[in-house]
Amino acid sequence: MIPTPDLSHLSDDDKLNVYDPAEDTFLLLDGLEKDAEQLKDQQPLICLEIGSGSGCVSAFLGSILGPANALYLCTDINERASICTLATGRQNRIPLNSITCDLSRPLLTRLRHSVDVIIFNPPYVPTDHHEASHSQDAAGIAGSWAGGLDGMEVTNRFLDIVGELLSACGKFYLVALAQNNIPDIRQRMQEKFDLDSEIVIQRRVRREHLHIVRFSRRPSKV
Repeated sequence: MIPTPDLSHLSDDDKLNVYDPAEDTFLLLDGLEKDAEQLKDQQPLICLEIGSGSGCVSAFLGSILGPANALYLCTDINERASICTLATGRQNRIPLNSITCDLSRPLLTRLRHSVDVIIFNPPYVPTDHHEASHSQDAAGIAGSWAGGLDGMEVTNRFLDIVGELLSACGKFYLVALAQNNIPDIRQRMQEKFDLDSEIVIQRRVRREHLHIVRFSRRPSKV
C-alpha cells in the first residue's frame, strides 16, 4: 500500500480556507494506486492536476511515479490552495509546481496534446447557478464543491477542452457523482474527442455514490 502524503504541515487555518482531503480524495488515491503499474509503464513526462487544493493527490501521484521522472503541474483558483500545494510538495519531497488560475486557461496553448496524466476532482455537488458562479468568482473554499446545475457547470467547461491537452497516450482521471450523469459524460467524451473510458473504482459514502472515471486514447487517436 502506498502511504497517504504527509499533510501534518497544514494548519487549522489552512483547512478553513482550502479543501481538506475527504472521501472523494481518498477514493481518487485508491484509483491511482489501482492503476499504479499502468501509470509507471506509461512513463509520463507531464502531469496536470486541476483544482489541487492541499496538493495531496499530486503528491501521491509523485510517490507512484517518482519525484524526478515527471513535471508535476497543479492549478487552483484559490491562491491559498496554491500555497498549500507547494508546501505539501516540499513536505513530501515531490516537486509540485503550483499555478493560481482558472482550470488550465494559461496552459492550454503551450501544453496542447502534451499532458500524459490529467487529474480533476471538480466541484461536483449540485447547487443553483448563482451559488456556483459566486463561488468561482470568490475563489475560496466553496469553489471546491459548489458545482451548479447537476453539479456539472465547472466540469463541463473543462470537459470541452481536456481532449486538446491530452497526449497521444494520455490518461484523464475524473471524480464524478452518480447524479452528474456519468453515462452521458462518457458518451460525450467518446463523441467529442474519441476517448475511451472506464470506471476505475466506485464507492458509496453516505448519500453520495462516487466514481473515478479514467478516459484515455490509443496512440493513433491524436
